[in-house]
Amino acid sequence: MPHETAFISFRPPGPQQGRVLLAHIVQAFIRGTPDSLRTSHNHFAEAVAIVDALLELGYAVDVISYRNTTFHPHIRYDLFISSRVNFELIAKRLPRETIKIVHLDTAHWLHNNAAALNRCLEVRRERHVALASYKLLEPTWAIDSADYATLLGNEVTYETYRFGNTPVFQLPNPAVRLYPCPINKDLGRVRHHFIWLGSRGFIQKGLDLVLAAFARMPEYRLTVCGPISQEPDFAKAFHKELYETPNIRTHGWIDVGGHEFQQLANECIGLIYPSCAEGAAGAVVTCMQAGLIPIISRESGIDIDESLGLMLGSFMHGSVTVESLMEATRRIAGQPADALKDMAVESWRIARSTYSPENYKAVFTSIIRQIVAEHPVSTASGFVSMPTPHGSATSSSLLKTDSTGT
Repeated sequence: MPHETAFISFRPPGPQQGRVLLAHIVQAFIRGTPDSLRTSHNHFAEAVAIVDALLELGYAVDVISYRNTTFHPHIRYDLFISSRVNFELIAKRLPRETIKIVHLDTAHWLHNNAAALNRCLEVRRERHVALASYKLLEPTWAIDSADYATLLGNEVTYETYRFGNTPVFQLPNPAVRLYPCPINKDLGRVRHHFIWLGSRGFIQKGLDLVLAAFARMPEYRLTVCGPISQEPDFAKAFHKELYETPNIRTHGWIDVGGHEFQQLANECIGLIYPSCAEGAAGAVVTCMQAGLIPIISRESGIDIDESLGLMLGSFMHGSVTVESLMEATRRIAGQPADALKDMAVESWRIARSTYSPENYKAVFTSIIRQIVAEHPVSTASGFVSMPTPHGSATSSSLLKTDSTGT
């Protein structure tokens, strides 16, 4: 594809301090990229925030596609920042002096693939059908080739990379769209309606478990939003739950940047997302931004407390089951309306203050400053958690600004 060989350059507004090679989603900078694509994944918001931050730091930035395997640098770069795909290939073509930073947005490929296939084995035992995983990651040795790493995820995600002894800096997953605060939402009315939202990789993301749970709870409603037609074997195996169960509605793919999704969010109380392996799940961030109460696994890569949702535990410890999903659903739905409103507003507030492009840019800027100032002898080691956003302890200004719109 033409964009895979694109080369786009940016110059800082002031004096140039150095030059960076960025391998990322190049379509974020190509004119004519449709808005529906730009809001389809957080990668677009990330790419723009990274370039903006680097330009403000005084760096010239050359952007190539993370899928570009033919690029050979012909000038000196102070930093190389790239997604995990093809990282080591380009890194080998750069001199030792170039600081190499890999951006990780998933669990390590070995862990991801093992977890996904183990879930497929569970489905085979339960359903007597062998289904393929659509989220197997290609092997990379990026963490082994990098001086530093940035990570979308939590400590559960980091544990899959700990073996590399590479300093890993946590980044927030920036939302692709901001939504109004749910302070005026009638949460008592919608307390029995939940949503599952996700892209391909339905077994890995626990849709089979969610379907099984709601099939046993006819008093609750579930709307399934995802490209079900892209996994026909899954659709066939779970046809009864998806299409013949009265309290389960399969919507299919939905544009989270569109009005239809906002309308749906207004009719639901929460998101159920029991993924077995992620970076920091964009579906969770999106739904929190929309004021939905999250019920998630620790492997989803997002840390929450009971002020805004429920953490199911982890697949590793066997605590994510159909029964635990049913219990969590009933626990949320059984809360008083005022408590539900507090949780929904807190979910929205945390998403607004933490999982925003602005905070992503601020955290990324701080990381680059620290790396450049300390390299090659960094004080950072292990997992470096991102700081709490300044001013996030209070939400009054957010509520005044955003109670009626974005």
